Amino acid sequence: MKQRVVLLPGRGPEVRTVEVPVKVLRTTRKSITHIAVGATLITALTVTSGAWADVGSERWGRSWSNHDRLYGSYDRSLTRSWEAQLPVGHPTLSKSNLAPLSAAIKQYQAIVASGGWQPIPMLRLKQGTRHRAVVLLRRRLELTRDLPPSGRQSARYDHRVSEGVRRFQARHGLKATGVLDKSTILALNVPAKARLQQLKTNLARLRKHSRSAAKKYVVVNIPAAQIEAVENDHVVSRHAAVVGKVDRQTPILRSHIHQINFNPYWNIPQSIVRKDLVPKARLYAHRGKDILSAYRIDAFKGAKKLDPRRINWNSPAVYSYRYRQEPWKDNSMGFVKINFHNAHSVYMHDTPSKSLFARNFRAHSSGCIRVQNVKQLVAWLLQPNGGWDIGQVAQLEQNGVRKDVSLKRRVPVYFVYVTAWATKNGVVNFRRDIYGRDRVGATASAY
Repeated sequence: MKQRVVLLPGRGPEVRTVEVPVKVLRTTRKSITHIAVGATLITALTVTSGAWADVGSERWGRSWSNHDRLYGSYDRSLTRSWEAQLPVGHPTLSKSNLAPLSAAIKQYQAIVASGGWQPIPMLRLKQGTRHRAVVLLRRRLELTRDLPPSGRQSARYDHRVSEGVRRFQARHGLKATGVLDKSTILALNVPAKARLQQLKTNLARLRKHSRSAAKKYVVVNIPAAQIEAVENDHVVSRHAAVVGKVDRQTPILRSHIHQINFNPYWNIPQSIVRKDLVPKARLYAHRGKDILSAYRIDAFKGAKKLDPRRINWNSPAVYSYRYRQEPWKDNSMGFVKINFHNAHSVYMHDTPSKSLFARNFRAHSSGCIRVQNVKQLVAWLLQPNGGWDIGQVAQLEQNGVRKDVSLKRRVPVYFVYVTAWATKNGVVNFRRDIYGRDRVGATASAY
């Protein structure tokens, strides 16, 4: 008999006793290069593992008061189902998170008062290796309760250290590999004073948001690149998101979702025309190719549709044209768009570039929000309309029929900037300060 921690889809890690080890089949995805216009005018890099879930689930936390408790390795056979549906639990904006966040502030105040933690040297270690820096790593993980205190001074990167690193990685939105890599070290080395200040800053943010949150709403946490569908203080579903780049930031806003567009046209914003479409079109033209035909984009001068073969991409006139991409499998909005009124002309939508959801860092859009597993979110939004389920949404994706549906009950949507929060199980979460709004220094946004 052996104890191991297994990942339960929709719930989180749980300790189980098993008679034999579970064999894990490892699969590696093939590298995919996908070039599209506007929001998808980027090259998708090779990814070898899925996006790891947020640890807001109340089942994630375990008491570390029992120093003798051992945790087994994660059962990786459940990784795919874990990716398909992030765990549910208390919403990030729940009032029940205020007290745990206040407790976390006291915890980090004590750490700062004791001198904080020493930086970990930049190196790569994994289970089974030895290095004197492991002693320093053990102490660092013990301070933040990712590893139970033991007083050990061993330089061996053993199973317990690997599990402590996994726990730290998951709390910080990193792939929980258990390997000490560059991103993990950069997150470990954010000073304790900076982390304390982030907790205080975000307590004020959460107090404000939790007071005004509706009973049913959608929240996009920009630094976490995560979406929650919330009803009666319970997360119905969580979704990985792709948010705005540092130079094209997703705005903080409050609005109401009022319409769903299936298989929509994409009216390309002027900012994307200038920064992406025209430069890319000039490259295509230099090679004797037509970017508009390649990506099914129509150009208009007023109401007149232009012949793409007659467009001079080196002329300043190209910036005055209106561009619209047709509905198709590589439309930059995917097969569905979620509309809400706002002054920033942003929206939520599907994407053909699904590989982006598997990355640690998901700030790749031009300000709009791309939604992982968008069919589930759309079906939930349309429930009050009657006759809608995920199967009907999927059918519209398959048949490509253009359809606009107004919600009978508008759903509040909040775009928030929350980089630190805690849950009632004592888990303290941090996310990269991608836009530098916490004002605690560059280290909080470097990993």
